[in-house]
Amino acid sequence: MQVCILGDQQHCDEAKANSVPYMDVEALKKLNKNKKLVKKLAKKYDAFLASEALIKQIPRLLGPGLNKAGKFPGLLSHQESMMQKIDEVKATIKFQMKKVLCLSVAVGHVGMTSDELVQNVHLAINFLVSLLKKHWQNVRSLHVKSTMGPPQRLF
Repeated sequence: MQVCILGDQQHCDEAKANSVPYMDVEALKKLNKNKKLVKKLAKKYDAFLASEALIKQIPRLLGPGLNKAGKFPGLLSHQESMMQKIDEVKATIKFQMKKVLCLSVAVGHVGMTSDELVQNVHLAINFLVSLLKKHWQNVRSLHVKSTMGPPQRLF
């Protein structure tokens, strides 16, 4: 998963030291609200983090492209560690409730222990149910499926 830093000078230096892709204000100005370039940038990276000073300027510099792609940058302050924030973004998933009645989400990978997987499944289910209007009344069934194995019904 690729995370790009849209930062001020201090964040750009830190990103350079940690070999994380970054862009400063000048690089963003070069995109010049060009829809194709902004779309290309949004496709290239999975997530974005922006400095506090820069986050207000992003809609003015890039236009609505990142927002339409659903990749508006998260906030990166000077107090927290950049690498820790990047790991947090990589470990976070977004639930998007649309008109479709079915939803599939990745909650783990092969390298995790069974306890970690159980914890992730519990967290994901509880969060998903909290998003629904009538909570558990709106859930018909829940299944967990591994890549190669058969689906297991939970609820």
